[in-house]
Amino acid sequence: MVDVSEIEVRGRLTPGYDLSGLTWLRVGGPADWLFLPKDEDDLAAFLKALPAEVPVFPMGVGSNLIVRDGGLRAVVIRLGRAFAEIAFEGDLVTAGAAALDSHVAIRAAEAGRDLTFLRTIPGSVGGAVRMNAGCYGSYVADHLVEVRAVTREGARAVLKPEELNFRYRQADIPEGWIVTQAVFRASQGDPGALAARMDEQLAKRDATQPTRSLTAGSTFRNPAGFSSTGKDDDTHELKAWKVIDNAGMRGATRGGAEMSAMHPNFLVNTGGATAADLEGLGEEVRERVLAHSGISLEWEIMRVGEPASEAE
Repeated sequence: MVDVSEIEVRGRLTPGYDLSGLTWLRVGGPADWLFLPKDEDDLAAFLKALPAEVPVFPMGVGSNLIVRDGGLRAVVIRLGRAFAEIAFEGDLVTAGAAALDSHVAIRAAEAGRDLTFLRTIPGSVGGAVRMNAGCYGSYVADHLVEVRAVTREGARAVLKPEELNFRYRQADIPEGWIVTQAVFRASQGDPGALAARMDEQLAKRDATQPTRSLTAGSTFRNPAGFSSTGKDDDTHELKAWKVIDNAGMRGATRGGAEMSAMHPNFLVNTGGATAADLEGLGEEVRERVLAHSGISLEWEIMRVGEPASEAE
């Protein structure tokens, strides 16, 4: 573990931080270091001083993440309240990377701006940009104007949508860069109608997904290459949940891990699961689906770090 304790910071820099408490699945080992910058200047100065050979891993609220049991040999950077501000100017909505997607949707609706597709997406804005998050037929790529970031070398940068090469659940952000802010363009809408639409979306989600369990959202990308539209004519044949169900893996378990019986594209920590249980069950699902239908599922959940045996 590289000692970076001599770098002067105004935020908090902690060695050997247990990451399990920062992920929605509540699993994972320690990071070499966890850095919570006080503001963008603090972040830029730290990255400029950090030796080039030290890996950096930007972490949001841990909603779409499995940290393996052996932990992460990197400096994990997690943005806090200073990076969670939301502002409005005309049809533009500016949100800090640490702002929760749901909060951005709610605040925008109150201001008469339609970013309702963000309401049911778990996580924060930084992750939403990296994943081109979307549902109900709308994606970050449809609304993004620009992204502000700090490079691995500590310089400021602004990225336009065409530079991000958005695809389904993917965007190209250079290694080690930390997204700090995003600007969205949102159409006008009646605040009451927007709130009602979001209430309907939440009710539909809660009726079909294990929202009260320890999960990380959708486990695998839809083989169809797009999110649910939410419309009556939405097709399910190439949805991840459908091919998993067809392969007989609804409710499958390994240790404390389960493919939800309520929604089989959700990995659940039923209590006491390890990262190895969760990832191992996911790989078993992939094998069974491939054997049953010839479809190779791609992970939507990010898996990082080392297995426990490698860290010992």
